[in-house]
Amino acid sequence: MAHLCLTDVSVHFGGLQALTEVSFDLRPGEILSLIGPNGAGKTTIFNVITGVYRISGGQVTYDGRTISGLRPHHILATGIARTFQNIRLFTAMTALENVMVARHCRTKSSVLGAVLRTPAQKREERAVRERALAALAFAGLSDQADVVAKNLPYGLQRRLEIARALGSDPQTLLLDEPAAGLNPSESRELMATIQRIADTGINVLLVEHDMSVVMNVSHRLVVLDHGVCICQGTPAEVRSDPAVIEAYLGSETDD
Repeated sequence: MAHLCLTDVSVHFGGLQALTEVSFDLRPGEILSLIGPNGAGKTTIFNVITGVYRISGGQVTYDGRTISGLRPHHILATGIARTFQNIRLFTAMTALENVMVARHCRTKSSVLGAVLRTPAQKREERAVRERALAALAFAGLSDQADVVAKNLPYGLQRRLEIARALGSDPQTLLLDEPAAGLNPSESRELMATIQRIADTGINVLLVEHDMSVVMNVSHRLVVLDHGVCICQGTPAEVRSDPAVIEAYLGSETDD
């Protein structure tokens, strides 16, 4: 299984230093959470891994291959998929169509084949549909396959984003605040889904502000503050770390 590794990764935008020599690894089958105050650099790391941002220093490797500098669709093809803080579904398409779109990185049919509807293209289209239906079933959305995405309740739209990411057959899944806006029941369902994803052998990198979700599903945590990694460890180790407590609560000497 693939192993994701960030080594001394730095990112700056003009005079703003967003990340400073951040290093951590994501191991096969692991659920690793990135936590930290707002503006700590968590989503910046997601954008670095998925090729949205270029790094200013350091290196990102995946399965032993340097992926720093690759374009997002090439990184997706390596087996890294993601969701977003703000839902980014194709709102006028059905749930099934949204997930089928994710299969584009795995298809081989040419434009000519699609126009001529060759036997090979038809076989591939059936396979895409079957895989998309399987991803919807995994996310508990089988009965929503033909519903237009904008008509789904918010919680199901969140689930659909995860199903779409799974539709690309990732080995590593990046979840950016998947519990945002969910009620307690939906959050519990989300935790069960994340655990089932990891049980299939997919690595999960999670950014989440809901600490009940983070502490219940994570094997390890990486804590960021102002773009710097201040702590790594198990939930129990991180919870009691003085630097983490200060970053979240402030020190007694703070004005």
